[in-house]
Amino acid sequence: MESAIDHHLTCPRTISRRVPDDYQPPFPMWVGRADTVVEQVTMAYFGVQYLDDDLRPSALATLRDMVGRLHFDDGPDHHDLTEHTDNAGHHNLMVVGYWRDPAAFCRWLRSPAVADWWNSDERLTDGLGYFREITTPRVDQFETLYAFQDSLPGVGAVMDGISGDINEHGYWGSMRERFPASQTDWMQPAGDLRIVAGDPQAGGRVVVAGHDNIAIIRSGQDWRDAEADERALYLDEIRPTLLAGMDFLRDNGDTVGCYSNRFVQSIDLDGNSLDETYNIGHWRSLEKLERWAESHPTHLRIFTTFFRVAAGLEKLRLYHEVSVSDAANQVFEYINCHPGSGMMRDAQVLSAPTPTA
Repeated sequence: MESAIDHHLTCPRTISRRVPDDYQPPFPMWVGRADTVVEQVTMAYFGVQYLDDDLRPSALATLRDMVGRLHFDDGPDHHDLTEHTDNAGHHNLMVVGYWRDPAAFCRWLRSPAVADWWNSDERLTDGLGYFREITTPRVDQFETLYAFQDSLPGVGAVMDGISGDINEHGYWGSMRERFPASQTDWMQPAGDLRIVAGDPQAGGRVVVAGHDNIAIIRSGQDWRDAEADERALYLDEIRPTLLAGMDFLRDNGDTVGCYSNRFVQSIDLDGNSLDETYNIGHWRSLEKLERWAESHPTHLRIFTTFFRVAAGLEKLRLYHEVSVSDAANQVFEYINCHPGSGMMRDAQVLSAPTPTA
């Protein structure tokens, strides 16, 4: 058995673990491994938002156009597509991209084909909303956990391999202890979300400044290859409780420190649903996320069910990735999205925001 923290990221601990040195987890789990040359990764969520159903063809065409731009020079090493309806009734299509080289991401983002499209006045007048939420954590600022060992999704797709059985799982606090940074850093938040350009109530372009150690979780469920019994396990037992928890965070997240929660359905380029879902949650801090996970009845029921069935899973693929990042490595921008979208809902307007074209 090995540590979730790779050898080159291990250092003397100044913060103790929650379990004794001889702890043995109840079932095997694995984490992604990256080469030592990988120092940071970029995780980017690009969204198209619309309200009226008759705008769906236009939104899907825009989604396909965005995917096409991913194939330009310096595009992502991996991407996937999702959709969801938020609590304001707006539909959201997203392209989620991962880069193992942040410099390549910056070149891609600043290329004329990408930057000119985002900055075009057409984004303000075509009847759709747009957003991009981007973080670039260092390798000591994220962790992964998989109940399987092949074809890793999300950030795992840009890793170089998979670990052996890892020790840090199966107990409260293990998520934090898979972060290399947790050896010496509590990863506490600093500051607040702030509107630094634009006005969410007026529409147009809005820029939100983040703060250190915003936590993001992607927690996924893939039943595409599952047999009938495992499909029933997810659809009949796990999913109803999962949806209750996700709806709570979507509608009441501000009461527990969750800035934004989206439970998304994976789709193909034509908007057809795939048998995969995942949650994307932005939290004020890792501590807020931990506190909800350890105390909210819906998550406790999910956790109990997972413990009961984990050892017998064969084709039902459950996983998550969690990251924190520095404020300097975050981008939250919105164009004509409703004011409750993403990080705008909880962002403070400290003074009259600067208008943006």
